[in-house]
Amino acid sequence: MDKPTILNAFNDRTKNTLMETLDIEYIDVGKDFLTAKMPVNSKVHQPYGQLHGGATAALAESVGSAASNFFIDNKTQFINGIQLSINHIKSKREGVVFATAKNIHKGRTTHLWEVTIVDEENKLISIAKMTNIVLNIPKK
Repeated sequence: MDKPTILNAFNDRTKNTLMETLDIEYIDVGKDFLTAKMPVNSKVHQPYGQLHGGATAALAESVGSAASNFFIDNKTQFINGIQLSINHIKSKREGVVFATAKNIHKGRTTHLWEVTIVDEENKLISIAKMTNIVLNIPKK
């Protein structure tokens, strides 16, 4: 598949989900990465007007989970996140953040991702590591 087709497929899957609520949009994909963006506005603020760490974590987990789909048979398998560790480095009040997932380990049953979240000036906002488990779709 070509890049626009892949990105459209990922974005179509976000309808009626947390990703749609947070306005997360997949914007770039390559051989070893997937990138999404999320606007920073009152929708994702904590009470002090800064980007909520939970919204940042949701962005990181969304990108890390979606990226694992490149390595599975989507007809017989699916991905569940089983661990997320995130460090918040810098606060953000407005604009956009970009999350890029890069694979660290691609096993038969687990995938490990590093997800970096940066702002429009490529300044590091947060960094996360995420582990996914590959599960078989139950037979009916």
